[in-house]
Amino acid sequence: MSIYGYHRTSTTDQHLDRGIAAINEYCKNNNLELTEMFTDQQTGKNFDRPDYKAMKRIAKNIDDIIILSELDRLGRNKHDTLKELQHFNNLGVRVMILEIPTTLVDYSKMGNDMASMIMQTINNMLIEMYATFAHAEMQKREKRQREGIQAKKDRGEWGDYGRPKAIDYNVFKEAYSKVVLGELKPFECMRQLNMTKPTFYRYRGRYQQEQKILNKQSIHLLSCEAQA
Repeated sequence: MSIYGYHRTSTTDQHLDRGIAAINEYCKNNNLELTEMFTDQQTGKNFDRPDYKAMKRIAKNIDDIIILSELDRLGRNKHDTLKELQHFNNLGVRVMILEIPTTLVDYSKMGNDMASMIMQTINNMLIEMYATFAHAEMQKREKRQREGIQAKKDRGEWGDYGRPKAIDYNVFKEAYSKVVLGELKPFECMRQLNMTKPTFYRYRGRYQQEQKILNKQSIHLLSCEAQA
């Protein structure tokens, strides 16, 4: 028997510590030895996550156990989450969700078949309910995000094709001109402006395009003056 912990956060800004601590504490209190802990920091809308897929590949033996602190750490899409739970159930792998007490019961050790069936039914109902809540929360969050973006667009605050501007372009031009003059290296300029590499190169592309246009205008002006 192998025991695996799994925890997920939606972004890298969120900390994994709380969920990991809950799983470790449960194992310690119940004299369980955790074989391996898997963690991901990305959306729960789908299951295309590196650590989850790695866990799924090895958690396939009867009596293996997967421990989660909360059901929505597994996933937020109701249909897909229930499908994943059914996958493990078919293999004989127990998924223990700390926020749902009945999932901690080992049905195979219950002597009364009727009691076992009742507990399993309650467990399935609770999982269905929690999965519904997680799915609804995901939909609400997406709706709030869409409304927030639209509100910014309506106020004219959402520039550069939907991406908020990192810094004022004129500030970038002034700093980047030092790179052109050889007074500053690109990475030094990037660090000085506290810009990410993609944003820096995006601004640089705009600057270079602007310079090409200015050069063409200058050449055209000189040509006109020479003809005059």
